[in-house]
Amino acid sequence: MDNPILWSLISVQVFMGAFDTLVHHEGTERLAWRASQKHELRLHGVRNFFYAVIFMCFAWLEPHGIYTIILATILAVEVLITLWDFVEEDLTRKLPATERINHTLLALNYGAILALAAPYLWQWAFMPNALIPISYGWWSVMATVSALGVGIFSARDLLAAERSDRLDRGDPAVLVDGLKPRQSILVTGGTGFIGTRLVQSLVAARHHVTVLTRDPSKADQLAHPVRVISSLDMINDQDRFDAIVNLAGDAVAGGLWTKKKRAKIIASRVDMTRAIQALIGRLAHKPECLVNGSAVGWYGLQDDGDDTELTEDAAANPAFIHDVCDAWEQETIPIDAQGVRVVILRIGLVLGVDGGMLAKLLTPFEFGGGGIMGHGRQWMPWIEHDDLIRVIAFAISTPALSGPVNAVAPNPVRNNAFSSDLASALHRPLLLRFPHWLLAGVLGDMGRETMLGGQRVVPFRLLKDGFSFRYDTLAATLRSITGAKGNAP
Repeated sequence: MDNPILWSLISVQVFMGAFDTLVHHEGTERLAWRASQKHELRLHGVRNFFYAVIFMCFAWLEPHGIYTIILATILAVEVLITLWDFVEEDLTRKLPATERINHTLLALNYGAILALAAPYLWQWAFMPNALIPISYGWWSVMATVSALGVGIFSARDLLAAERSDRLDRGDPAVLVDGLKPRQSILVTGGTGFIGTRLVQSLVAARHHVTVLTRDPSKADQLAHPVRVISSLDMINDQDRFDAIVNLAGDAVAGGLWTKKKRAKIIASRVDMTRAIQALIGRLAHKPECLVNGSAVGWYGLQDDGDDTELTEDAAANPAFIHDVCDAWEQETIPIDAQGVRVVILRIGLVLGVDGGMLAKLLTPFEFGGGGIMGHGRQWMPWIEHDDLIRVIAFAISTPALSGPVNAVAPNPVRNNAFSSDLASALHRPLLLRFPHWLLAGVLGDMGRETMLGGQRVVPFRLLKDGFSFRYDTLAATLRSITGAKGNAP
């Protein structure tokens, strides 16, 4: 099968398949961490196994007789699995346009490969049974590397499918069971990592939810029924809300902090909170409570050798992340003056496989590429994803709670402990360390403040007011939310 055109098409198939796996399956879609994609992952695992067999066979063997028939059968089965996979994807998720285009090109290219390979297979099928060793030079090397790559992802996808059931987090309605029945709640930033789970919980508990989002197309991801609006101007003066949850804001760790980016980060929070202030001012029935987002970054950066526990009464140190949070919190003062109870949640690192910092770390850690940031002594206040939803519901339903509240678990950890616990939960070694000079040099102030800086923040007010954390120790939390064997989801 010494046909350069055929081998070129095989190379194109490998490149497009790698793009689909790395960019879509591992990147944007993160299929291995979605409990709903168990069947798709199994299909991918079996198909990749067959691809590994096909590539190794094409690389080093010329099958004759019955072996040709076996290879042709594998090629045909791969087509059937691909068609089945297309149906499964359409039933269980909304594919991005780039993935649909890539799938179409893969199918067309695979058809061309089969058309060119068919004459060889036909000729070999009538020869005596044999596996003839052969080499096509660099083409064989390329096919071998490709076989190893798809073999690794075959094993990974099959293991991820087996793990899927352990990622199921149960009935989301129980997360907000402290709320009064049939509450009407407005959520800004409702299509984000925190907002999506909050909306899911509220809808499951039969509350009336209105979601403000800058991108209405993302509303397809939300639980329904839910009212989706793109502007607060769409709310009538006579509409009634029992509570407003304001989570809207541009990502702080979403890129380098240029002057334009810094202004956008602050403006996205300040402008939205001012818009909520204007909305409350014109509503005939004011909400009882505003739960406003903020972050532990309000405390600035704590010195590496300072182990002081930071409660809500602690002072702040200078930092851009403090400036962001302080500007956001200051905009809630006029809302409080209107007689609305304001709870400001200073949120730590939110841990869940669906998004946030942990979601970005899972793939590198799972493939052995995780490591400690800098010296590793910086404190990391954290909170489990569902516990944060429970904190939001607790803030709404607790009339005595107002002002700043540290939304963090009781036991913050240092970065070296966090990295070690995550590697252990995934059963991977922790071999790397990313030096201070590298992160600071490449990422600038964003890297220095969000990766190399920290704060030992504790939830003094939540504990004092009787909130009970379900996840209070990091190692057990990471084992549970990553679906490690022997841990309940």
